[in-house]
Amino acid sequence: MPDMKKYDKILDALQNLLQDRNIQNISVSDIAKEAEIGKGSIYYYFPSKDAILDALIERNYEQPLKTAKNLANRTEISPFTRMAMILQACRNSSAAFLKQNNSTVREGTSAQDIAFLHLKYMNHLITELKPTLTEIIEQGIASNDIHFEYPAALAEIVLIVLAVKLNHTLLPATADDSEDTIRGLVALLERGTGVPQGTLNYLTLPATDI
Repeated sequence: MPDMKKYDKILDALQNLLQDRNIQNISVSDIAKEAEIGKGSIYYYFPSKDAILDALIERNYEQPLKTAKNLANRTEISPFTRMAMILQACRNSSAAFLKQNNSTVREGTSAQDIAFLHLKYMNHLITELKPTLTEIIEQGIASNDIHFEYPAALAEIVLIVLAVKLNHTLLPATADDSEDTIRGLVALLERGTGVPQGTLNYLTLPATDI
């Protein structure tokens, strides 16, 4: 049975190394040394350095994503409100990622490294949130509250726009530019799905804990 303390120790080691070194210059041996465990033990838990980084990203954003996923079963809450809460979780995760990135990745980290980290984050966010957002949209369609033919496509489009726009790496933008994009996305969502105007307005508020 895997030792979760050792598992977390490996993730902590990579996070510590990212404070001083670029990702491409960190090896599995370096992680093992930092974690004070044998290199062979690393491979018991992870097949590669890439898998360790994926697990680190997953751990960093576990709570907001878990909260978001739980919303799929909260059918007493309107699908409109749950959609907005899912999108707010996306904003929260992005804000958490940027804060974590600024505090754990050293000054002078290459643009390539930063872009790589953000792409990892975006992939995790979209992969994890898409099924939940899709399910909620489907519930709204079934109850005749939402009118749209392609729920999975809609969920993916929304998450891609938010993930790209909010991290400012692939598409640099000012805070005002990002807020304008979000307001436009909200307006398109409301009109395209037939929900009442203003239903998703609180998505335009600053990221907060949900």
